[in-house]
Amino acid sequence: MDIVILCGGQGARMREETEYRPKSMVEVGGRPLLWHVMRLFVHHGLSRFILCLGYKGSMIKDYFLNYEAMTQDCTVTIGGHREVWYHGNHEPFDFTVTLADTGTETMTGGRVTQIEKYITSDTFIVAYGDGLSDVDIHQLIAFHHSHGRLATVTTVQPVSRFGITQIDSLSRVTKFAEKPKVEGWVSAGFFVFNRGIFDYLDGDDSLILETQPLERLTAEGQLMAFQHHGFFFPVDTYRDYLYVNELWKEGTAPWKVW
Repeated sequence: MDIVILCGGQGARMREETEYRPKSMVEVGGRPLLWHVMRLFVHHGLSRFILCLGYKGSMIKDYFLNYEAMTQDCTVTIGGHREVWYHGNHEPFDFTVTLADTGTETMTGGRVTQIEKYITSDTFIVAYGDGLSDVDIHQLIAFHHSHGRLATVTTVQPVSRFGITQIDSLSRVTKFAEKPKVEGWVSAGFFVFNRGIFDYLDGDDSLILETQPLERLTAEGQLMAFQHHGFFFPVDTYRDYLYVNELWKEGTAPWKVW
């Protein structure tokens, strides 16, 4: 199964880290966010990736073109016949990756449209390159196949950034909860699509996947929700970046299921 990862955005809300590199290349524990997202899929036995590149996409290309040299100890002979030996000192991470330049200004729907020619499977997944999660990919795929619709979106219950208080008519606090989960479900990405999804994409680079295409699928009863009750955290701001790095440093990163 092909895994499409959207990693072309500029990450304007994390300018401290993204001025000189793509958001998906911001490091958590010494590895790019993108690596962490891909590692989740590899853990579940999926290793065929298509990366939708945009803003500073050449940095992502450089990373994967030099992946072994950048992640392993190596010995190099210089001069004459050049040879490189990799010592395999890191955990194996076997995968294939297609690096597709989908434009710096292209929206998510346009990026998915552009990589249709690289899709080799009848069903494929689309994920964001900045969302850390412990979602069970096998359960997600099984759910998608069970309902027979064109599309599945993974949903989570968001956690309030603030403590919630309930107050009675005498200004007495009757309930206090520190950052509780709020009612309702929101999209976490991790979409599973059948190839028929391309009939809902019109080839316009300005098309946003999460608007008209998903709204049309919803209206036609073709979109189902996989409810994920575990961890999901989009790294959107510098504060988020500091938080996930602290989790990794403490050895308590919930998304590290491998």
